Amino acid sequence: MPDYPENQNQQFLSDSGMRLKDLEEKQRLLKDRTLLIGENLIEERDKTFAELQKLKKQVLLIKEENLRMKEFIQRLSEQIPQLARREELSILQRQFDMFKP
Repeated sequence: MPDYPENQNQQFLSDSGMRLKDLEEKQRLLKDRTLLIGENLIEERDKTFAELQKLKKQVLLIKEENLRMKEFIQRLSEQIPQLARREELSILQRQFDMFKP
């Protein structure tokens, strides 16, 4: 019977060692997962930042195009009355040419 308590102690130590190894393995796996999640988060942040920069450039281009279109429409609207007068002058010129000898 003296071997019985020693046998129990060895089994307890063996079980404790296995549990410790299991806990260490779980901790290592959690660490690896955490690192992967962190890397993925950084990659997504970088992608999002690059996409935002691209969108900002596109918005600036659209604003510039919009401004140019407004300016063009403004100039066109200023010239339309003058074009009508030119057409009227052209009609008058043709009428005048009809009466020329």
